[in-house]
Amino acid sequence: MQGRLSPMVGGRIQAFPWDHWRDEFPTAERLGLRLMEWTLDQERLYENPLIAHAGQAEIRALSSRYSVAIPSLTGDCFMQAPFWKADGTARTRLTSDFRSVAEACAVVGVSIIVVPLVDAGRVENRDQEDAIVEYLAGLTEFLAEKKVRIAFESDYSPAELSRFIGRFDPERFGINYDMGNSAASGFDVDEELDRYGDRIINVHLKDRVRGGTTVPLGAGNVDFPRVFAAFQKIGFRGNYILQTARAADGDHSNALTRYREMTVEWLGLNGS
Repeated sequence: MQGRLSPMVGGRIQAFPWDHWRDEFPTAERLGLRLMEWTLDQERLYENPLIAHAGQAEIRALSSRYSVAIPSLTGDCFMQAPFWKADGTARTRLTSDFRSVAEACAVVGVSIIVVPLVDAGRVENRDQEDAIVEYLAGLTEFLAEKKVRIAFESDYSPAELSRFIGRFDPERFGINYDMGNSAASGFDVDEELDRYGDRIINVHLKDRVRGGTTVPLGAGNVDFPRVFAAFQKIGFRGNYILQTARAADGDHSNALTRYREMTVEWLGLNGS
C-alpha cells in the first residue's frame, strides 16, 4: 500500500505521502516489492499526481523505470467524502470527482478502484445503498470502456455483502476482501468465501484484534494459515496488498520486508 514505505503523515496510518511518493518506487524495487496500490485522499484531490497530467506521465515513467506496477487504487477520498451521503450540488460534485478518478486510473493503467464503504463511508441505510447502486451501476459501460473495475470494501455481514454485490454486473464490480477488518468483525472466512468468494478481485492483508485496531501481523485475531488456505482452495489469483501496521520504530522498509516474508511463507512460496 502506497505510503507504507514513507514516514507517517500527520500521525495517520494511511495517507498520500506528498513529500516521499517518488522515493517509494526505488525503495520498493530494492525490497523486491513489485506492486503498489495507490492511495488517494479527498484533500488536494486534483493536485495528486494521479489526477494531474504531468503527474500521470511521471508515474508511468517511475513505474517503468523501477518495474513497480500500480494495478489498483484505494479510494480513501470516497470514504472521506462519500457521495452517497451528500445531496444536491454536493452529490453532483462528488460523483463528478468519481468519474475523474476513474478516467485518471485508465490513463495510468490502474485497473481496480477500491471503494471503502467503512468508517465515514459506512452505508447506514437503504437509501444510501440505493444511491451507490444507482450511480455506479450507471457507469458500467463507461468502466468497461476504461477497462476499470470497482472493488467494494465494506463492513456488511457475509450475507448482506453477498446480497449487495449481487446488485452489480460481475464483469465490472467485485469485492476487496480485508483480512483484518473481517477478523475485527468476527466474521468466519469459510462462510465469507462460500457466499461471495467468486466476486473477490483484490485483497488487503493486515491484522486486527477483535473489535479493535490494526496491529502487527500475527499480533491480532487473523488466523493467517486458515485464511490463506481458504483463498487457495477457491483458486484466488488476484493481488495481496500489504496494508499493514506501521513500524513503531519508524523503520517502515524493514517492517514491510518482514511482512512480505511472512506472507510468502503463508502462501507456501518458499521464498520465491
